[in-house]
Amino acid sequence: MSTQDLVPSPVGPVDVEQAEAALVERYPRLVRIAYLVLPPALGRNRRVLTAHALVQRSLPRRRVPAPAVPGPRRDEDAVDPGYAYVRGEVLRQALVAGLPLRRLALPRRAQFPPLLPHVWGLRLFPRVGGADELALDQRLSRLSGPGRAAYVLRGLERQGDPEVLRVLAAAGVEDPAAALAEADAVDAVDAPGAAEGRDAPEGPAPDAFRVGGQGAPRRPGSPAGATAAGARAASDGGARGDRSDRVGEQAGPGRAGGRSGDDGSGRGRGRGDERAGADGGSVPPGGGAASGRPPGPTGGGPTTGNPPGPAGADAAVGRPAGSSRAGSAPGLPRRLSGAALLESDEFDPCALQARPTDLMRRRQHARAAFVAVVALVVCGTLLGLPGDGWGRNGAAAPSYARNPAAEAALDPGAVKRVDPAVWPGSTRQDFSVWPARGGLTGDSALLRRALAVWARPGGSVRSSATPGTPVGPPMGPPQLLFAGRVDAMRVVLFHDGLRAVRYAEPVEGTAGAALDFARTDAADAVGSAALVVSRAAGNVRYLTAPWMRETAVRDLLAPARAPRPLARDADGVTDPVPGPARGGTCTRWNALRVRDGSGTRLLADLGELAPARLLWGPPAAPVDATGTEAREAWARTACQLAEVRGHGVRSVNAWRFARQPLPGGAGHGTWVCTRAETWRGTGSRVLAQFLVPSPGVPAALAARSEGSPACGVRDPRVLAGVLWQAPDGGWFVLAAGSPDFRSLEVSGGVKGRSAGPLLAVRATAGARADLNGTLDDGTRRTALR
Repeated sequence: MSTQDLVPSPVGPVDVEQAEAALVERYPRLVRIAYLVLPPALGRNRRVLTAHALVQRSLPRRRVPAPAVPGPRRDEDAVDPGYAYVRGEVLRQALVAGLPLRRLALPRRAQFPPLLPHVWGLRLFPRVGGADELALDQRLSRLSGPGRAAYVLRGLERQGDPEVLRVLAAAGVEDPAAALAEADAVDAVDAPGAAEGRDAPEGPAPDAFRVGGQGAPRRPGSPAGATAAGARAASDGGARGDRSDRVGEQAGPGRAGGRSGDDGSGRGRGRGDERAGADGGSVPPGGGAASGRPPGPTGGGPTTGNPPGPAGADAAVGRPAGSSRAGSAPGLPRRLSGAALLESDEFDPCALQARPTDLMRRRQHARAAFVAVVALVVCGTLLGLPGDGWGRNGAAAPSYARNPAAEAALDPGAVKRVDPAVWPGSTRQDFSVWPARGGLTGDSALLRRALAVWARPGGSVRSSATPGTPVGPPMGPPQLLFAGRVDAMRVVLFHDGLRAVRYAEPVEGTAGAALDFARTDAADAVGSAALVVSRAAGNVRYLTAPWMRETAVRDLLAPARAPRPLARDADGVTDPVPGPARGGTCTRWNALRVRDGSGTRLLADLGELAPARLLWGPPAAPVDATGTEAREAWARTACQLAEVRGHGVRSVNAWRFARQPLPGGAGHGTWVCTRAETWRGTGSRVLAQFLVPSPGVPAALAARSEGSPACGVRDPRVLAGVLWQAPDGGWFVLAAGSPDFRSLEVSGGVKGRSAGPLLAVRATAGARADLNGTLDDGTRRTALR
């Protein structure tokens, strides 16, 4: 067989309306096809419902285009395109429904029980047939899905082998030839004598026939071996699979030469259409002439006008007039081939019988469902009750602990509230003496939600924490610092001695709740000067300590500009302050300037709850960066604060560790070291920066390091270098160390040495060198990195 035989027939484009008309007109036959192809293991009731469901969802969603280059037209292409398309979809879905569900494979829709049609309280199944139908159903159950499809296409649709191969290939069958071979095996069993594994006996053959080329029954008086030989020939022909001559004798729906009297269900009014001869012509009632055998003594020509009754019925199925309906042996039951039995009521899923389901089991299932619904309603009601219910905790996850300590920590009535009269007479000034402020400090529902989300943040809560900050629930009832409405949010601030915790939720509902943690242990009067209470639209609001007398805003990049006063409300919440720019060019860096009874401080927002304190001076004795020299230095180094944003920074100290004359009389350069200390004590960041004489030029970052003790109280020494271009275009390697360095040396791409903590060596553009220094005690140190 050529590969051209496996190409689907060019049936042309199909509209949805055309396919719907074919489906409605041929609905009984399409459902019968689906029922026969579906695996019998599904059970008769589910096969019936699944067959109807597959046919009902076989319509195309849009117009199905025709092939770009149509192939040669064949005789079988006379099938209605709408019917051919729907039949192909039914076959494809029925084959998919027979596949087993696999663990790693994506399940298909046809593999699940159908949603519609659905029947409650009844079992539907076709009418029960006879022994022949039962035997055929058992044989079909042993076939694979493609094998059943091939058998149905050949026997019910009257298709020849080439067309069966094309339809199976279009339906997604991987090996259509193997499926056709399976159908041949069933045909061989249907042949007379095949069940016993022997040739047909002599004498009149049983009334068995096969569509498209089966030999007609031997007429009485014909030679004794003719019928047996014809049966063997038919059996051999079926085994060979050579049925290409059936293409011209198809009589399926919509085909030329189809059966007259087809009622749309695929069943004819008579069986005269089943008497196809070996040459593709019709078989006369006598059956002799058409099969190539000489007419017997009892009849030689066509028999017409058979009267009603037994004789007429015999003639209608190709049996000699007057012969017994039992076949060759009077009194034996009539035996039909499997192809003919496909038209019986046993396989008609449209003519159904109804029986009840298991009534006792149904009653038990109804009782179990009722109990489950009642239990679900009771549990939901209990969860929504006040007190320990899940629903009252808003965005919190389900409760995970039941012990007195945990319950006391989550009780809003046990939250600590400090009286406003405590802090003036206290010997310490930190978060422990902050009074509870805000208009919602008495809102128990808000405090309950805040505590529950703190202990068990749900999946929808946006949570953040500074590095090294534990995010677990409170160890006991925390202290309430603030609870009130800020902008469009309800905000609650807690402190438990180790952490400051901020909970925020929208004014309407709890969707979009946020939870922030910041470590604030060992905070002093300055470390507890303010907390960030809100961030919205690039602006920041602070909640200041009650002992702060004045607040203002200073732009670090404009040292000569006077600070702008910042108003606060009665609870200590400031007006919005534009935050530092997070991207692009650094055009402003606003810092919070606060004044208490002991002095003035500068606090910078680095993206955390607690702002960082800005300092200036040697590590052993830094002061607040409020002086003129400090403001000028911070004006050129403030943009480098982005390097330490979000690292849990407590304070940032900058100090000038060297001044260096530049080659060619270009002035003096300044070396500044900036060290950011964290609340946790580890993970400090060190930046070495070089400032050219021009005051409007930002500092150049020379080196950076994390976790290094350099430039700090424990090790104030620092060494760094840069590649600098002089005004005349020359390039130099400039290096400087703290006053403790006795000599400096560069090696690698540039070589040079100097006595003292300063070095300047001529170099080329892009040069790279290693920098080392020697301290006064002879210890060698490398550059900061």
